[in-house]
Amino acid sequence: MLIVYPKSEIMKYIPFVILILMAFRADNPKKDGECKGISRSIYTDEPYYGHTRLTIEKGRIIKVDFCVRDSDKHVNFDGAYEKYFAGNDLYVQQCRNDWKGIQAYPDSLIKHQDISKVDAISGATWAHNIFSASVKEALKK
Repeated sequence: MLIVYPKSEIMKYIPFVILILMAFRADNPKKDGECKGISRSIYTDEPYYGHTRLTIEKGRIIKVDFCVRDSDKHVNFDGAYEKYFAGNDLYVQQCRNDWKGIQAYPDSLIKHQDISKVDAISGATWAHNIFSASVKEALKK
C-alpha cells in the first residue's frame, strides 16, 4: 500500500533533511582554530614523535607546523640530523630523504586539504607515515 502525503507536508521537512545531509557529507569542513597532534605512527620502538599544529580558517587548513622530535637525544630531526649517522652512508641518505619529506608534506597538505591525498616522497616514507599519523591525531580534536 502506497501512502501519499500532501506536497505541503513533505516540503516542511526539506530544510531539516538538507541540514542532516550537510552534516554527514564526506568533505565536511574542519572546525576553525588550532589543533595539535602527536604520533609515532607504527614506529613504537623508535624514539621519534611527529608533532603537528594545524591552523584552520573558514574550514580550510591554512598553516601547518610539523617537526619530528627525537626523544632520546632531545633534538628535532632537521637538515643536520644526519651527523648522528656519520660514516653510515645509507642512513645519511635516509636522513636527507626524510628531511625533504618533513619540509614538503605540510605544503602538500595545505594544497590538497586531505591527508589521504598527500603522496609520500620516494625514500621519505618514514616521515610521511609520522606526518600522516600526527595530522590525523590533530584532526580528531
